[in-house]
Parts: sequence; structure tokens; C-alpha cells
Amino acid sequence: MLLKKVFVIGFFTIFAACNGQEKTNTLTNANTSRISLTVKRNFKAVGLAPDHDTSLVSQYIRSIFQDSKGNLWFGTIGEGVVRYDINTLTYFSYPDGFINNSVFAINEDKTGNLWFGTDQGLYKYDGKTFRNYSQKDGLSHIDISRKSILVDKSGAIWVGTHGGVFLYDPIADSEGRQSFSLCKLLPPIHVAGILQDKMGTIWFASSDNGVYKYDGKAITHITEKEGLGENYAGGIAEDKTGNIWFTMKTGICKYDGKTLTEYTAKDGLGGTEFWGIYIEQSGIIWVTARGSTTRFDPSMPLPNPKAFTIFTTANGLNCCVQSMYQDKSGNMWWGTGQGLYRFNGNRFYQVKQDGAW
Repeated sequence: MLLKKVFVIGFFTIFAACNGQEKTNTLTNANTSRISLTVKRNFKAVGLAPDHDTSLVSQYIRSIFQDSKGNLWFGTIGEGVVRYDINTLTYFSYPDGFINNSVFAINEDKTGNLWFGTDQGLYKYDGKTFRNYSQKDGLSHIDISRKSILVDKSGAIWVGTHGGVFLYDPIADSEGRQSFSLCKLLPPIHVAGILQDKMGTIWFASSDNGVYKYDGKAITHITEKEGLGENYAGGIAEDKTGNIWFTMKTGICKYDGKTLTEYTAKDGLGGTEFWGIYIEQSGIIWVTARGSTTRFDPSMPLPNPKAFTIFTTANGLNCCVQSMYQDKSGNMWWGTGQGLYRFNGNRFYQVKQDGAW
């Protein structure tokens, strides 16, 4: 299969930002009992139904991340961003300088600053204060896509939006100049995810123009011509052997560097309108879709119905999964339209402010 390549000349010189976070408590293995947490918040939720369940961590959890100190962060819709550090559940929103309440992406740079992607630009948190980056900073498209803040191996920060990919320049930032610039190697795609693989290649999944990969020298474009249905890639992940996986409208596909292999409902995937994909450290693949979430063991030769386990509301999980994440202790977390969930190996259970964590 011949892939289209566009060769580029030039190099990016990107430096990591300054000012790291202060040390906080380290999250250890999950506590599955009901516990008494200190909840800190000094604002009222916005955009939620008046009768929403106030015992939830938040009703809508769109992003999950664990920082280098072990704290878990939950990006919400309507309640800002939430930090869990074993003892305390802290909500950050407009009184803290975090004006936007919808958080779609979270990452941490090389010096410990946390970055939050919203539909009103980026926020950087140095452990004390939040700073917003928007059009005035060169971020001409401020609607940050889900799972689209990448801190690459060199420390460079890539940001995917609904209108292209932007790069952060910390030197320009320190000098008071525009700190973000549009990456001209790529067209103004609607980014659906950014990933750097084990070899250092950076992948850009898009919902409207296929997949792009950048190896530091050339851009390779993977499209419907190579087998990517409707040029759509709604999610992206890498397995232990270096295969890259994408979600498609009709299922998922695996790219081994040469060919694309599709997996659909005919193979055992559940649901319709496929959204997200996440690969555990063990190699298990989770796929979210409208109506269900599927656990897929790719080590089992197909066809094999045992390779796919479909979970629905009957198994305790809200069908509208919006985010998935595995923490450093191996615990899997799910953010949904009805709060936060965990998995005990057989069933999903809801995690509220009082547990079970």
C-alpha cells in the first residue's frame, strides 16, 4: 500500500514551560470503602439541571488525568476541574481564575504545569494560579478537542482544535509575545486526538480528513483510500506491540504500519456510533459507543465470541461514556453523563464524593 507523503524542511525548537506545581499527596491504590473526604468548592455549578445529583463528583466528566504527584483530575461540564488527592476533593472554577467550566483535555508539561483544554481556549495551572490562552495569544481556534493536548518527548506542547493544530512557544510567552502558532505542516483539520508513539512519531486523528503522522521529517496522510472509512478517526491509541488503533463510525481499526484491519459489530463489538478507544497496560482494549461499552481482548484469534464482552446499563454503567483513563496503580476510571465510574472485574460501580474510591 502506497501512502501519500509530503516532505517538509525545517525543525521545531520548542522549550518546556517554567514554574512547576508544589508537591501534593500521592494517590495510592484505590480505597473501595465509603470514606469521608473534605470537599472544597466556593461556587455554584452552571448549566446543570436544578435537580442534578449533588452527591456526584460531577454529572458530566469529559476528561480524566493523573499528574506526576499522583493526584487525579476530572474535567467536567458545568463544574470546572476537580482534583482528588485521597483526602480532599477540590473544585476549581471562576473564583480561582478558571473561567470556563467545560474541560475536554488535560495534560502536564515537563516542569509540572497542568494544561486544560476547554471550548474557550487553554488554561495553564502552575499550582497556584490559572492563566488563560486564547486568540490574543495566537490561538485563533479556541475550541480544544478531546484528548488533544500532547506534551511530546522533547517537552514541546501540541494542541489540537476544531480548526487545526497549534504549537506553544515558551520563549515568546516569557517575552510577552504571542505564544501559540498554527502548525502549517497540517491542514486546518478538526482534531479528534493526538498521540506520540513509542518510536517518537506523532499521530493526529481527525474527524473530517483521515489521519496524519509526523516522524520529524515528513507528513504521511492515511485516508479512505488506504481503508479508513469515510476519512473518519474519532479516537486513537497504541498497543504494546506498536500497532495504532482508531475508532471509526462503524467500529475500530488497527494499523500495523502497512495495512488497516477493521473490527465491527459483525466481529462482536457492541453499540452504534463509536466514540472512544482506550488500551489498558495489559493490552485489553475498551471501546465506547452509543448504547454500550465493549471490552476486547485482541490476543484471542478471531472469530471468537469470548474476545468481546459487551457492557450496558444492566452491568451498572451509564451508556454515555465520555472519557476513560487508567491510573498508575492500574485502576480504570470512566467519566459519563451520570458521573464517575470504576470497574471491579465484573460490574461497574458509581463513585460519588463519599466513595467508593
